[in-house]
Amino acid sequence: MKHKQIVKINTEYIKLDSLLKYVGAVETGGQAKHVVQNGEILVNGEICTQRGKKIYAGYVVTYNENNYEVEADQ
Repeated sequence: MKHKQIVKINTEYIKLDSLLKYVGAVETGGQAKHVVQNGEILVNGEICTQRGKKIYAGYVVTYNENNYEVEADQ
């Protein structure tokens, strides 16, 4: 069963590795780099191997059965 978490950002976008650290999915940037390069992250349902990928409001990032839905905090 997948879990859903809403992630509010107050910038135009957040980079994928920063998002993973922000939500506590990984503890370090090195760990973020590892899981992204291993193809363990989905962005909007597709495997993403770019740790610097810009994640905008409306995107859904999936890792370890967790969905992180990004919303603008306005």
